[in-house]
Amino acid sequence: MAKRIKRKKKIFGTAERPRLSVFRSAKHIHAQIIDDVAGKTLVAASSLAQKASGNVASAKKVGKEIAEKAITKKIKKVVFDRGRFQFHGRLKALADAAREGGLLF
Repeated sequence: MAKRIKRKKKIFGTAERPRLSVFRSAKHIHAQIIDDVAGKTLVAASSLAQKASGNVASAKKVGKEIAEKAITKKIKKVVFDRGRFQFHGRLKALADAAREGGLLF
């Protein structure tokens, strides 16, 4: 029986359209906007900084915070990188809040 090979589509951020990378753990959620060409993190936000747990409400706060910080750095368009996480729950709440904050993806 042949083994199935799982292939990952590579998501890459540039200076014009950086990557919005999201990581969620059992307790917290983290988001950062990365320019992969320069190898630098441009903006970061986390529920750790807010002293909040990683529930849907804090994910919305992180989404709004990352959007506000990105707008001040004149970043409007990003590429969304959800990593290995399914797009629902906390991840969807963060993405929706970032879109409401002005980010386009």
